[in-house]
Amino acid sequence: MSGKDKVALYVLMMEECDPDKCTANKLVKFNLVKPIYRVKEVPRNCVVLNPLADVILSIKDRTTALRHGILAVDCSWKNAEDFFNRVRIKGSHRRLPRLIAVNPINFGNPYILSTAEALAASLYILGFEDQAREALSIFKWGPHFFEVNKWLLEQH
Repeated sequence: MSGKDKVALYVLMMEECDPDKCTANKLVKFNLVKPIYRVKEVPRNCVVLNPLADVILSIKDRTTALRHGILAVDCSWKNAEDFFNRVRIKGSHRRLPRLIAVNPINFGNPYILSTAEALAASLYILGFEDQAREALSIFKWGPHFFEVNKWLLEQH
């Protein structure tokens, strides 16, 4: 996969979870995402993964993601609603379809994905399956995410 075929991935690091279990930290460690520590550093016009968004991510968002990247906010699920209601991030806000988490913390729960799962699901939906698989390849449970969610991912 050439560099021009890759989507830039960003994570707004809120540092609210156990650093040893944080999937965003591991993505940063393996240089698969660029960490961002302040909202004003978020790239303009990117696709913002927002569980409260009205619009579901679809292939129509592919060009925007390729041009401007995808942003995930790495915060506790307990604080996500408050964060997105309080903080304004410019970009195309999109939510993911109902997918099932396979990470050890939220295994089997619909919607409650880890940051790594959310980014990988986004890439897959947008047609960047190789990059999606690369992102989850660093987790022993990663390949299982695609098996469990294959039908759902391919519908969008």
